[in-house]
Amino acid sequence: MGRVTERRKVIRIRDGVVSSRPDTLVAEEPLEIRLNGKPLAITMRTPGDDFALAAGFLVSEGVLANAYDLQNIVYCAGATVDGSNSYNVVDVRTAPDVVMPDITLERNVYTTSSCGLCGKASLDAVRTTARWPIADTPPVRVEPALLASLPDRLRAAQRVFDRTGGLHAAALFSEEGELLDIREDVGRHNAVDKLVGRALQNGDLPLSRVILLVSGRASFELAQKAVMAGIPVLAAVSAPSSLAVDLAAETGLTLVGFLRGSNMNVYAGEDRITLQAAAAQG
Repeated sequence: MGRVTERRKVIRIRDGVVSSRPDTLVAEEPLEIRLNGKPLAITMRTPGDDFALAAGFLVSEGVLANAYDLQNIVYCAGATVDGSNSYNVVDVRTAPDVVMPDITLERNVYTTSSCGLCGKASLDAVRTTARWPIADTPPVRVEPALLASLPDRLRAAQRVFDRTGGLHAAALFSEEGELLDIREDVGRHNAVDKLVGRALQNGDLPLSRVILLVSGRASFELAQKAVMAGIPVLAAVSAPSSLAVDLAAETGLTLVGFLRGSNMNVYAGEDRITLQAAAAQG
């Protein structure tokens, strides 16, 4: 199986001094996801948690909703020409009663590590396929100070990033700020899929009482994955896209961007953020 990191020779230039040394890089390899034996998608990912990644991807596609929908996931032996197992192809087998998506009309897609299923999804598609409306019973309420503390905690838990400087991360936190799970990957959407897939395997969907924090920006793809997993709050350390904001507003998702230090922008779902104190000071 591919490793999470690999070593490569690098020429370093520091203050005009040239030296040669090995450097630790994050590994990136393709993963083909098959659904009941049929090719569905290919994503560039960091090896590891491949089964969770595939399961989470199928949650965001509206195929899986709970652990009972999933029969098993296996690596495909003989996936290469010489018959060896590359550990880069997984086959997801679903329960007999799970409704299959249409993958006969060139449905299979290629996803990159940076943007996910670029251009595929639409607001209408997410609205019609979401299994769990984002409702609060009792309502989720989050203090701005708690949100402000999360990026440092995410960064402190990024073990592979410390060695490579080249990974995105996604983490689930409780309403009280407890770190529940964290995944790293060369693609931020893969990291979210790994979180959601593990939650599905553990029988924890929908994730209706958690905060999802992602490194980098909040794309439409990440907002979609949050909505499909029933997550009420998505926070990002960088900017959201316009379509992510539109999706959040339509579905009731709380979307926070530019979460840096004590500063943040709330783009949608501000009712879950306790803003009274800040408003009073303003």
